[in-house]
Amino acid sequence: MSDFVILSDSSCDLPDSLLKEYNIELVPFYVSFDQTTYYKERFELTIRDFYNTLRKQNVFPKTSLPSVDDYMKIFTSHIKDNKGIICFCLTSKFSGSYQAAVNAKNILLEEYPEAKIEVINSIQATAGQGLVVLQAAKMRKAGYSMEDIVKKIEILKETARITFFVDTLEYLEKGGRIGKVSALIGGVLNFKPLIVVREGELIPYGKIRGRKKALKKIIEMAEEIIQDDFESYEFCIAQGDCIEEAETLKSMVETEWNIKLELPFFEIGTTIGTNTGPDAIGICFIKKYDRI
Repeated sequence: MSDFVILSDSSCDLPDSLLKEYNIELVPFYVSFDQTTYYKERFELTIRDFYNTLRKQNVFPKTSLPSVDDYMKIFTSHIKDNKGIICFCLTSKFSGSYQAAVNAKNILLEEYPEAKIEVINSIQATAGQGLVVLQAAKMRKAGYSMEDIVKKIEILKETARITFFVDTLEYLEKGGRIGKVSALIGGVLNFKPLIVVREGELIPYGKIRGRKKALKKIIEMAEEIIQDDFESYEFCIAQGDCIEEAETLKSMVETEWNIKLELPFFEIGTTIGTNTGPDAIGICFIKKYDRI
């Protein structure tokens, strides 16, 4: 089995252009505004319609992970084509998607014992997860074997980070994801909670008044981690329906670090946007596969 495919659950928020360029397939999460009707993320509900609903209605949506059956159907189609599978999933600390994919793998291996299926807990979310998947796709394009990609990605995923802020903690509270970030509740009027995604967890960094100051601060937060080694990392901007601000942040980053951000903006999709709400924005980065 020399050929293999790369899959990811839809929480990776990879732009359509990159999915097409690198032939990456998505396994969708589901989202509901009334807990009765569920839509497949991106396939049945666009990101734009999702944020329009959040802005116009006082709703707090719920998400549902891809089922074992969802994974089995997609895995089976590739197994029958005699292809190996590398499947990336949202951090297991946020969702049961990883376990659902593992369960699907184990069931299918009973019927197809020769199948090659690797399920990877990305320990990341949104564009952080997307960058992990993208590094795997770039390694495939560069001629790496499935086995070598899996080994290297376990190292690479540990280097991925997101420094970001949300406009309000209300969605994290309603979604039950507040965790350690609850330490940021209260205090300064119009404060913006500063957060780092590290090793699958939301780590509170602090809070700052106003979005302009927050943009500058998340750049500083990233600098603390990167330590002037900008050439070794790949970067992108993730944004939740605040494209103009994303353009501003991109310009600030390029000027401050004297680099060019080549990747398109990652739109924070419904799976993560349910918990961050509109106007979340951040800098995502990961070590390049050929720098490790």
